[in-house]
Amino acid sequence: MHMHDVYASFYLFKCLHCPGSVAPLSRQPMKLIIGNKAYSSWSLRGWLACKQSGLPFEEVVVPLYDQDWDKRRQGDEFAPSSGKVPILWDGEAVVWDSLAIVDYLNDKTGDCKFWPADPVARAMARSMAAEMHSGFAALRRKHGMNIRQVYPPSTPDPDVVVELSRIMELWAQARARFGGDGDFLFGAFGAVDIMFAPVVTRIVTYSLPVPRFAQSYMLAVLQHPFMQDWIAAAQEEDWVIEQFEKPASG
Repeated sequence: MHMHDVYASFYLFKCLHCPGSVAPLSRQPMKLIIGNKAYSSWSLRGWLACKQSGLPFEEVVVPLYDQDWDKRRQGDEFAPSSGKVPILWDGEAVVWDSLAIVDYLNDKTGDCKFWPADPVARAMARSMAAEMHSGFAALRRKHGMNIRQVYPPSTPDPDVVVELSRIMELWAQARARFGGDGDFLFGAFGAVDIMFAPVVTRIVTYSLPVPRFAQSYMLAVLQHPFMQDWIAAAQEEDWVIEQFEKPASG
């Protein structure tokens, strides 16, 4: 299957309950507030983390940068994050920032759904997730997420090429050392794949060049049932943010 066709295809998924789960009972599900699914890469990470946890949660999508955005982000639900998304409410607990959401849900589900069990693999996985969290500014700035578009290939800027090379290096090392027979960076789908999922969509959207091994990994990410659900919802959104509806900016 061609990567561009994955945006329009769907797959069934049976979620396996983790026997180590220790999530406490709650009178109400968690609430995750996210931005537009077509554009919000950090929202995608937070949402994938909630889906990976297997815990029930209410999803609230708020359109970014519409006429009510400034007023909405000043509300009480957004106060802890200073108006940023995603933000996760779990009773009186509130967690913002996607990587913090991953770790919160990892603790809540018995430390068995997000990170590799092997300590050496886990050390690398945490380092990769943190590097994704804090780095690759050129790729993010010049190739914003837009799941509804696939642009013709163009030559990326040199700083983007450097960052793509580093990402490919990380992916290759993880797959070679810890991928095993699985389809993802550390075998099973987990936190690192969640953190890099928006990068996968950017590579497809802007037709960025990647080696063959990376294409196989990207297909696995895009075909994951959680990603298929997100992509489908993004296609159905009516909101359009013009600043994100253009080819890469140099």
